[in-house]
Amino acid sequence: MQIAVRLSRLLIFALALAPLGCHAQAPAGSKLSPELARRVEILIRQKSNLPANYDIIIGPRMHSDIPGFDEVVVLFSADGKASKPMTFLVSTDGNTLAQFSKFDISKDPKSLVSDAGRPARGGPANAPVVIVGFDDLECPFCAKMHSAIFPAIQDRYKDQVRIVYKDFPLTEIHPWALRAAINANCLAAQSAPGYWSYVDYVHAHYADIAGAEKTITKANENLDTMAKDEGKRQKVNEQALNLCIEKQDDTAVKASIKTGSELNIEATPVLFINGEKLEGALPIEYVYRMIDNALVAAGKTPPPPAAPVQQQSAPAAASPGQPDGRAGSHN
Repeated sequence: MQIAVRLSRLLIFALALAPLGCHAQAPAGSKLSPELARRVEILIRQKSNLPANYDIIIGPRMHSDIPGFDEVVVLFSADGKASKPMTFLVSTDGNTLAQFSKFDISKDPKSLVSDAGRPARGGPANAPVVIVGFDDLECPFCAKMHSAIFPAIQDRYKDQVRIVYKDFPLTEIHPWALRAAINANCLAAQSAPGYWSYVDYVHAHYADIAGAEKTITKANENLDTMAKDEGKRQKVNEQALNLCIEKQDDTAVKASIKTGSELNIEATPVLFINGEKLEGALPIEYVYRMIDNALVAAGKTPPPPAAPVQQQSAPAAASPGQPDGRAGSHN
């Protein structure tokens, strides 16, 4: 069995070692005494069920940020393979061994998923709640959320909530999603209303974008035409828009995909409500609850409780395995 599997029980625990008489406090940087090292090793073996052929190497005491404790680094090896170092805490009196995970919560989760540089809907830039959605314009679940969930959120919260999209086209299963994202961004560079109008239309008509021919060529033609027509309606610089559409520079979209991947996104749609991740099929009441909690944390008062909503939920996510939610089917 892999060492990592053998040691999975040691990820989080805090355990008292049975005191065996009085012990002088050892200075940081010194090795554990053979007697204390043995007690530590026996306890670790018992709690992790390590077999006898596993060697345990315990490093010297090192300074710890936890008052009353020093750090020791422990390595496990067997069959010529070693585990990653694991840090434990040993009390200065030698009576307690502990291990726990330490996380940095100094940053506001809202800042972890930035909305900077993206066209927005709803509230102003200083709105207490920001929803960042990772969107695929060819995704049927994204279209459902876009048409049902977001209007309900805007109706309920008004300018308390600001909504932005980031691009996460699933190119493995949605062949024209990348082009749609690029064209939307070409509009966004000159007109936020033009961006949202284009996104609205594509989501509403995603099933017809490829036309009767159902080809990527036809889809691309339609996407380009729609973007240029929207540019005319918004009175943007048509030459700049047309050049952007023709160039099809995917740099920004790929950067957005990279950001999503770093956030462990594998399917769409995914929302971050002031940094709190929401994915999968959840009733809209759950979405409201997350927004309400974010408002309270920001010192704001949520709207009165909403009436129960039937059959209106955050849709299941599309992923390369099941693009449209039907086993074995492809969009």
